[in-house]
Order: sequence, then structure tokens, then C-alpha cells
Amino acid sequence: MKKAIWLIITLLSLQSCLSESEKGATFLTEASLTKGFNYPYFLYIPEGASLEKELVLIVEPNNSGFADDDLDKHIEKAKRTASLDFYPGNYAARELKYPLLVPVFPRSESEWKIYTHALDRDVMLQKNNLLERIDLQLLAMVKDAKSKLAESGHSIHDKFFMTGFSASGSFTNRFTLLHPDKIQAAAAGGLNGLLALPIDSIRNKNLNYPLGTNDFKDSFNQEFQRTAFLNTPQFYFMGENDGNDAIPYNDAFDQDERELIYEFLGEEMLHKRWKTCADIYKNEGVNATIKTYRNIGHEHPDSVKQEIVEFFKKSLDTDHEIIVDVPESQLYVRIRGNTEKHTK
Repeated sequence: MKKAIWLIITLLSLQSCLSESEKGATFLTEASLTKGFNYPYFLYIPEGASLEKELVLIVEPNNSGFADDDLDKHIEKAKRTASLDFYPGNYAARELKYPLLVPVFPRSESEWKIYTHALDRDVMLQKNNLLERIDLQLLAMVKDAKSKLAESGHSIHDKFFMTGFSASGSFTNRFTLLHPDKIQAAAAGGLNGLLALPIDSIRNKNLNYPLGTNDFKDSFNQEFQRTAFLNTPQFYFMGENDGNDAIPYNDAFDQDERELIYEFLGEEMLHKRWKTCADIYKNEGVNATIKTYRNIGHEHPDSVKQEIVEFFKKSLDTDHEIIVDVPESQLYVRIRGNTEKHTK
């Protein structure tokens, strides 16, 4: 009882509580340039989060679904993402009784080609402004949230879960390529049939971020952590009726990226591009579960979100040898593995 009271007092002294319900509470932390993050973030703590056992922080990148220069609109959408179980991060947080972090990165209308919510190439190459290296800003938010949770009596696992859908699904997949050593497990869907590939080139054509890893050293001053990426449990999915393809849109991809995708991975999203990416993950030995769900479109029903929960649980079982399913059209095979704006 004393620990529970201490939790409430500590959190309220650190930041303002925006909403409370029988399911938990959502808190806002303002931007802190001194701590390394230039934008605010939300922290959701579900009812029943244990003070007795180690918890795993869940991160879901924000995805407003629109471009707007008013940050308050992105704050409001991120708050919904943090607090409603429609979204995979909050759903998993409630089921697992783990805290959830949702950053509030902007998506500008005036600078509409910078697709922050998908962690695209444009945002990753920003210099000397508030958007510089938002991937590192997110890691700084995670560090700050862990510190707050520790001060309130929680024990937090060193690595974190990451999940997302549509643009935030691409963010999750690409962030995992950049920082696999930080991720306990990643789960994402609605990915336009495209995965960030753990290879430098394909048929003698260089693949720079976000398509591949060729320019990691030059662009990000870091080497690709291949072993860590291959070993990180990952779960990616599409619906067989999903018609949401970001590849043709200029905010999501430049023309040179688009040409590489169409030529080497496939212009048709599901039965060509998605299968090609799945095959590359399989051939490279990525510890990935890649699924195509029948009878759903660009959506994540509760049954799929529950699979994400179970996948996260399995990733914590160190005695569990992960054997994953990769679809080939309608055939599932068993493998083993250690010119317009787009609005979705």
C-alpha cells in the first residue's frame, strides 16, 4: 500500500496527470533539450503495473495520420495513442501490465516531404534543427521514462518492446534496423509490403537507408549491428486486403528509392514485394515472424493485437527456441532464425 501511494505522489510531482481511469493513467512529460529530446512524450501506466517484478517498457511511435504545423494536434493524437486500447501499444500495455511510452514527434505540412512518423530518410538526414536524429531523441525519452519509473519504485528491463502500425509500423521496423541492441522484440503491421533490409546491396545496386544498410557509417556514423539485428525477435504482418501503399507518394519515398523498390523488390505490394522482403529476411537468417492475414485490410483487429502480446511474452522466455512462419502466397513454410502526400 505504501509503495502504491509513493508511486502516485512521485509521478504527480514529476509531471501532470492528464487522464485517469480504472485501466490506468496517462502522463505528459515536456520536451527537455538538456536531456536530449526536443519534443514531449506520453507515459501510460496501466492499472496493476507491478512494483514487485521487472517490467518491460513498451514504445509505440506516434502516427497522426496527417501533416500539420500545429504541434498541439499531434499532441492530441499521441495522447489518444497512449491511452486507448484501439492502438497496439496501449492494448499490449494493458494486457501485460507494462508501461507505455508514446513520443510526440511533429509531422509538418509546410515541410511535408519530411515524413517523421515513418522515420524516413529525409528526417534521418536533418542537421542543426529540432528534428536532428529523432531516433536518438527517442532513446533519450526512454532513458528519462525509465528514470521516472525507477524513482516511483518500478524495476525496468534494460531493453524495450516496440510496436506500431502503418507509418509507425515502418518507424518500428526501421528503428530496429538502426538500434537492434535496444530492442527486446519488435512487432509492426501495415508496412506497405516493404521491410528495411539487413543488406548493403541487391544485384550490385547499393541500398541506402531506409531500404538497406549501405550508408550507415557515412550517414549515421555507426556500423550496422548485423548480429544483434538477426537475433532480435521481430513480428511483421500485412492483411491480404490491404490496399494502403505508400511507395508511390513523394513524402514517403524519393524517385530513386521508388525505382529501386519497383525494380528489385516488386511494384505489386503483396504477392510480389511482401514475399520478396520475407524471402530476404529468411535467407539472411533474421529471427522474424512474417504473416499475411486473410480477410483483413489495413487494420489490426484484437486477434492480431493479442498475437503481438503473445509474441512479446515469448521473447522473454530465454528457454524458448523461436521457430517462425513466413508466408509464400497461401503456403506457410517453417524456418528457424536466431508526386502527392500520403496521409496514413
